[in-house]
Amino acid sequence: MTRSESTHRPAWAGRISIAAIVTVSLALGIGLCVGAAFRSGSPAPPEIRPVTAQEPPQSLLPAERQVVDIFREASKSVVFIANNAYRSDWFSRRVYEVPQGTGSGFVWDKEGHIITNYHVVRRADNVKVTLQDQSVHKAKMVGYFDAKELAVLKIEAPPESLHPIRVGRSDELQVGMTALAIGNPFGLDHTLTVGVISALNREIQSLTGRAITEVIQTDAAINPGNSGGPLLNSSGQLIGVNTAILSPSGVNAGIGFAVPVDIVRRYVEQIIKYGGKVKGAGLGVALLEDDWSRRFRVQGVIIREVVRGGAAAKAGLRGLRISQEGEIEQLGDVIQALDEKPVRNINGLRDLLERYAVGDEVEVTYEREQKVRKAKVKLQQIDLQNEDE
Repeated sequence: MTRSESTHRPAWAGRISIAAIVTVSLALGIGLCVGAAFRSGSPAPPEIRPVTAQEPPQSLLPAERQVVDIFREASKSVVFIANNAYRSDWFSRRVYEVPQGTGSGFVWDKEGHIITNYHVVRRADNVKVTLQDQSVHKAKMVGYFDAKELAVLKIEAPPESLHPIRVGRSDELQVGMTALAIGNPFGLDHTLTVGVISALNREIQSLTGRAITEVIQTDAAINPGNSGGPLLNSSGQLIGVNTAILSPSGVNAGIGFAVPVDIVRRYVEQIIKYGGKVKGAGLGVALLEDDWSRRFRVQGVIIREVVRGGAAAKAGLRGLRISQEGEIEQLGDVIQALDEKPVRNINGLRDLLERYAVGDEVEVTYEREQKVRKAKVKLQQIDLQNEDE
């Protein structure tokens, strides 16, 4: 090899040769040592076995276990509700069912009473309830109180398939307490969302325009299809019925509302007891619509007529006096306050009366012939589904 060839030889060429020699030598040496060990009768190395035992499942935190247990138990009570209407084909004269919407509900007792929102079953010709075991049952309407967005259905199902929800209280709730919502949003089966009670004593409007007071606000996700499902506390007890959301897009925006269970219990028990009717305390009067108060430029609500022998009649209150020609000769008494609490419209009067029981005595402030007067009225029982107060 010439000098010039030596000069241009790659710098790593010599190192490659040495490394290769060392590697081959080590390989031969290891092979020889192992072979010698077997030939000399030395004990074999320990057998390498694949790991077959699985690691134990990750244990749940106490808070997680609590939520899992609540859902597992409470979901047995939650039902899926389908609202169908009958439609007829003008050409074929055939009648068929058209889905109007879906929602949620829950089992109230072993007799098969199901609680949901009124708007879930409104205008339904055929309501079907699917229980947790996936059995489907035709439901009949027992009754409803649209002013509080409540409806009671009844199904005929084996008692062993009915799991009544555990009913709690709502009068001692506090902001920040855990809230869990279970329902069927967008038709999805049994969905759980968890949040907190964001506020108390909110007010929303029912389909009738009546105010529903003392409403629970929660950030537990509530979406279309959740309506009528239960809102639970951290003990798995019912504290409200999911009813409405506040959202510009129509889906969850972190502000949901539930009718408190204390209100639910009050009216549901009456609907069941009185065969669909809801009883309450009233004055025994029929009222003119609020438009008339504005037309006559009076503050309060105008009594159209008093029930003969009723509470208002006994207290001396009067309704309209109509002439034979059908003209108003004298305006009815204008109710302006109840126990010093102002009455501005019919819904306001109804909301105030809800706080009283049959037999309670209230002081009614009213205007007659431009003079303000007061009268003591002992409240009577009325049917709250009617317009009469």
